[in-house]
Amino acid sequence: MKKLVAFLKKELMLTVSVLAAVAALFITPPSAALLGEIDWRTLGTLLMMLLVLEGFKKEDIFRPVIRMASRFQTVRGLSFFLIFAVFFSSMFVTNDVSLIIFVPLTIILLRMGKLEKYILPVISMENIAAVRGSLLTPFGSPQNLFLYGRSGTTAWNFMLHMMPLWIFSAILLSVFICVLYRKDPRQPIHAKDEDNKEWQPERKRQRVGYLLLMAFIIAVIVSRTEFWYIAVALVLAAVFLLDRTLFGRVDYVLLATFLCFFVFSSSISGNPAISGFLQRSVAGHEYAWSILLSQVISNVPASIVLWPFTTNLTALLYGLDSAGLVSIIGSLASVINYRIYVREYPGRGLDFLRVFTITSLAFFAVVVVPQYFLSSWAF
Repeated sequence: MKKLVAFLKKELMLTVSVLAAVAALFITPPSAALLGEIDWRTLGTLLMMLLVLEGFKKEDIFRPVIRMASRFQTVRGLSFFLIFAVFFSSMFVTNDVSLIIFVPLTIILLRMGKLEKYILPVISMENIAAVRGSLLTPFGSPQNLFLYGRSGTTAWNFMLHMMPLWIFSAILLSVFICVLYRKDPRQPIHAKDEDNKEWQPERKRQRVGYLLLMAFIIAVIVSRTEFWYIAVALVLAAVFLLDRTLFGRVDYVLLATFLCFFVFSSSISGNPAISGFLQRSVAGHEYAWSILLSQVISNVPASIVLWPFTTNLTALLYGLDSAGLVSIIGSLASVINYRIYVREYPGRGLDFLRVFTITSLAFFAVVVVPQYFLSSWAF
């Protein structure tokens, strides 16, 4: 029991989702129709991506990028590289994975260069880069993946609507970096990646296999094939043959959280009184609802809860993909960033929250109003 309580405290989002699902089942009793409303396609797609991304991490596929980072001579140049490495990689490997790859590297390189005072500002901007870089693609974040699957729009149309936010975010991030190093833009840094680990030749089959599988998963997402369940089976079989130990490394907590919130969303949608209230309240106000609700339950579950009552998908997406800029609760990626930092610097969680909040809110203050007016651009 103590272990269970400790686990639930650690995985607070899962705890909230389980309680929400249980409560919702008292509102709308379970039925076959409820099971049918669960988005099994999104769950299957997410499972495929999580498995293959674990392969990416285990085989150190980003090793060339990491080595490149250690070659920069100024701290501003290194920061530009690291922040935009997160920005661009998050479009393909999801925002949380990009942070898992680059935040530890950032801490190591700045610590070796005796410039620890820049660690918090840089990883705070990496957090923004992950949130804003990932919004461009349908598979950049779990909420994008879910809403793209439900929307029926094309991948090109989805990216077209997200492009203005993505471009403006890149420009604004550049401004933020220049402001950070405005006093000494050419301050040198002497930090080298001392990890001389090489790719193992005998693992080439695994590396090539994971790259091909990721390309296959992207094709499945973009094509919207009706045979997605066959694709899931093929990926599971391929990973089993390549490295069956990856099945023990998958973030099943995220999958379980998604499942519970699917149950919650389906249950409240099936209750006429609650669904009627949400329909009247959310429709036409998706932008505000998505930002505010995300501060309570995070943007991924908020997307599941709000989708059935949405009439403006653009506003919902813009709000959800901006919610992580308001507070650490707004995005699961931000929580991951916090965990990485406090493992390296125990007892300095409040320092992280202070710098993260100031930096993110400053970014949010610039983008929130233009996004609101642009959100009327219907899909």
